Amino acid sequence: MPVDRRSLTESVKAEARRLGFQLVGVTTPDPPAHLDFYARWLEAGYHGEMAYLASERARQRRADPRLLLPGCRSILVLGVRYPSPDSAANAADDDPAETGPRGRVASYAWGDDYHSALPGRLEALADFIAAQVGRPVAHRSYTDSGPLLERELAQRAGLGWIGKNTCLIHPRLGSYFLLAELLLEVELLPDSPFQADRCGSCTRCLEACPTGCILPDRTLDARRCISYLTIELRGAIPMELRPQVGEWVFGCDICQQVCPWNQRFASPEGDPAFNPRPGLPRPDLAEEIALSQGDFSRKFKSSPLKRAKRGGYLRNIAVALGNAIATGNAAEPAGIPALVGALQSDPDPQVRGHAAWALGRIGGEAARLALERALEVEVDESVRGEIYSALGSL
Repeated sequence: MPVDRRSLTESVKAEARRLGFQLVGVTTPDPPAHLDFYARWLEAGYHGEMAYLASERARQRRADPRLLLPGCRSILVLGVRYPSPDSAANAADDDPAETGPRGRVASYAWGDDYHSALPGRLEALADFIAAQVGRPVAHRSYTDSGPLLERELAQRAGLGWIGKNTCLIHPRLGSYFLLAELLLEVELLPDSPFQADRCGSCTRCLEACPTGCILPDRTLDARRCISYLTIELRGAIPMELRPQVGEWVFGCDICQQVCPWNQRFASPEGDPAFNPRPGLPRPDLAEEIALSQGDFSRKFKSSPLKRAKRGGYLRNIAVALGNAIATGNAAEPAGIPALVGALQSDPDPQVRGHAAWALGRIGGEAARLALERALEVEVDESVRGEIYSALGSL
């Protein structure tokens, strides 16, 4: 007996919500309308070192989702909420003068890695669809893990509009959502695209971005984005951007925090999978910079923070320490010895180099002495360059 498309679509959406997806919409696998816009973004080099975005294979697949699943007839676009960075878990900060300098972690990364938390739900939803139609259903699932222009798909599926900060914004729920997609060879009833642009004349996100990475055409220069600098970038953070990174050690929430749609509608609670782990959302910087590889791997098992790797994470910690103390957001006794220890003994040259920069940013006699002593024994040329630069800034 043929399956009624409307009835099937309604039951699939109900099951998706039961599985914890607050946003559910359906679109077709037609080519993206803004593919040329995306190509120009790549040609401008705004993707930085994320070469996987610019490969010919990835471009071809983004141009036609059917290359990901031959016979694809529908794309189910889903969103799951994560905690607001202004939630109670983040509001009760300890006194930094007593507990030491604290870093900041983007709120989507407080709990489990969505790459591991969501695929099981997507497969359960695919099994439900197969049971509804009475046969196996060919499908492919993605959680920010495949060559899809997922925000455009979400807009086409009626889930919201793409804001000036490049985030998908739902008119009643805000933008604190992780997106996922389920490509299906079953035809579901597509939703109407969300056509309205409700950002209006507001430019709060552009004005609030510390590095000025948000561009006027609803794209961003990833090379200047704090999330890119603290997660995707594998080398040294450009010196001119380090002060603007502030105390962020993994990702950034600023452009979403200032958005009126989040301030008015976003719920502080998220899916339980993304509730804060111990030590998050405000990690103790002086403690974190001493993490060994084993400590890092154990602490951040199944956490998004593993993506930065130990060297990248401790690089970020060093920069945040320097900024927190230099700007007066934290007392210096806990931070300077931690930075000196990293400069003297961390096995990663990148960590030692950024610790040197942080000491130069803080300044003072203790920092100068530590830098001069390190210069006497340091053999890595990149680190020596950082030390010379730090001494020159004192």
